[in-house]
Amino acid sequence: MHARSGCWSVPGRRGRLGRARWLRAFAVLPLLASVLAACGGDEGSGRPTLNWYNFPDDSGALQSAADRCSQASGGRYRISYNKLPRAADGQRQQLVRRLAAEDDSLDILGLDVTWAAEFAEARWIREWTGTAKRRAEEGTLRVPLQTSTWKGKLYAVPYNTNTQLLWYRKDLVPTPPRTWAEMLDMAEALAREGKPHFVEIQGAQYEGLTVWFNTLISSAGGSILNASATEPSLGPPAVRAAGIMRDLARSRAADPSLPNQMEDQNRLAMEAGAAAFELNYPFVYPSMKANNPALFENFRWAPYPRVDPDRPARPTIGGIDLAVSAYSRHPDLAFEAALCLRNRENQLTAALEGGLPPTLRALYDEPAFIEEYPFSKDVLAALESASVRPITPVYQNVSIAVSHTLSPPSGIRPESSVQTIGEQIDEALRSEGVIP
Repeated sequence: MHARSGCWSVPGRRGRLGRARWLRAFAVLPLLASVLAACGGDEGSGRPTLNWYNFPDDSGALQSAADRCSQASGGRYRISYNKLPRAADGQRQQLVRRLAAEDDSLDILGLDVTWAAEFAEARWIREWTGTAKRRAEEGTLRVPLQTSTWKGKLYAVPYNTNTQLLWYRKDLVPTPPRTWAEMLDMAEALAREGKPHFVEIQGAQYEGLTVWFNTLISSAGGSILNASATEPSLGPPAVRAAGIMRDLARSRAADPSLPNQMEDQNRLAMEAGAAAFELNYPFVYPSMKANNPALFENFRWAPYPRVDPDRPARPTIGGIDLAVSAYSRHPDLAFEAALCLRNRENQLTAALEGGLPPTLRALYDEPAFIEEYPFSKDVLAALESASVRPITPVYQNVSIAVSHTLSPPSGIRPESSVQTIGEQIDEALRSEGVIP
């Protein structure tokens, strides 16, 4: 997910004729060509086409899932996999515009794990109930399910998930650190010896910076919002989290490019041999293996560092949830198809071919998955103790408040920065009808 851009204010509820006319005029015309393309298929033959909109997948795993489920339907429907823009901002913008225009050519929606509350509150997606809900929850990891839930109701089914681990060089660090303090001490010691010593992490002004802060505050026993998502929580855990970020940024452990670094820049720096540690997602493992085989021999992983020695770290999860559009002409089939798309076979394929960790607990005992993911037990352990980003319809505003205030990390003033974040979040929570 990347920095947010492009805002306008619209009412969050359906039923206003003036709003519908304005939105249709604004949103439908620029998208007419793509809508017409998506509406093609087998409607005339009696077999409806279900349009699945999701992130662009280069591995072929998503197209394979669409093909398998189309065949498994026995001719009752065909799934058309439509690729959203590559950047998360573009994905959300396209979905928001078309849903606001009540576009009935959308059936199954691949949502970032921070969007379900917003889309549910706007009544753009349908609640999962009855048998569909039971099947969605059965065998699914608990924390990913939280991202699909709003006000106690299920609005999506987790398709895949993701979490960060600590990656390190065993030739430099024989025993990985358990805490942030230990890691910074090790980095300083390596620096004094003139050895690679950077701690690679996401410090640019974008979603990755919010994820870093959310992980630290959760690991310190706190949260950004209170349990009911009605006001900021923050407090001493947030001040401590901000202090850790500042301390790293001002130490020799910080890569000089920290204020501009995202996940891929972290990966490249580690592969280039400049770093001793990296906080990142599992995609770095096959990349290191392919791009620097010599360094790969000493490339290891460990649990995410703790804030407190006696309190487990709670890394923030990512991933995609599948929702059913409120305007789908075939909602019952769309629920059925969404469950098929994220079934055991398709999640395993997505993991093995697309590098997407599954949300079904049983797959972490699958031999093929364990062979491809030698760190699968660590990923599972991280997911079972993981945290989620604040679940609120105004998450976009919350994330902006965090990432803008904490950028650059070296400029953080823990107490005053946290106070600023709290004030801006409070304003965001009190706003109504604003869709960034």
